[in-house]
Amino acid sequence: MPTLIRLLVILGVLAGLAYAGLWALATKVEPQPREITFTVPQERIGK
Repeated sequence: MPTLIRLLVILGVLAGLAYAGLWALATKVEPQPREITFTVPQERIGK
C-alpha cells in the first residue's frame, strides 16, 4: 500500500507542476500581434 500512495503522490506533484506551468504561460506571456497578408490565386476565387 505505501508504494501505491507514493505513486499517487508523485503523479499528483507532476500534475500540479504541469498545471502551474500552463497557468504561468497563460497569464505571464503576452502574444505579439502581427499583420498577416497573403495572395489568393485567381483559380481559387472562381470556384
